Amino acid sequence: MIGRSRRCGRHRDGQAPTKVYRRLWDGPARSEAERLDRSCQGWSVLYSLSERRFYALAAWPTPEPVIIADDTAEGLEKRMREAETTFTWQALPAPPPAPTRRDGTRSQAPAVTPQHPRRPYRDAA
Repeated sequence: MIGRSRRCGRHRDGQAPTKVYRRLWDGPARSEAERLDRSCQGWSVLYSLSERRFYALAAWPTPEPVIIADDTAEGLEKRMREAETTFTWQALPAPPPAPTRRDGTRSQAPAVTPQHPRRPYRDAA
């Protein structure tokens, strides 16, 4: 085989090249992925031809990469919103601990600002 010229296929020596037409695979799904990519800020949306799935990659800084996949565009959009909500809740600071009573149980009353012990109107007299 080494050193011999090929005599089969569309690239035979001495023949004009054959025109190969480009096929558009999964056109509606790819256009749906492009629409989601334009409309969802902070996400890069892709459609995989080999797996026939939609993928979304978070484009904002995160401690770990956020990659979401779904079979439908609607399902992917729903999962993207869930991931945004989850990320927002994780980014919020933890609430302060509830005040503790002397007996060790937690109080259900909200924490209040301590009052200043001095009474300025009494000191002025």
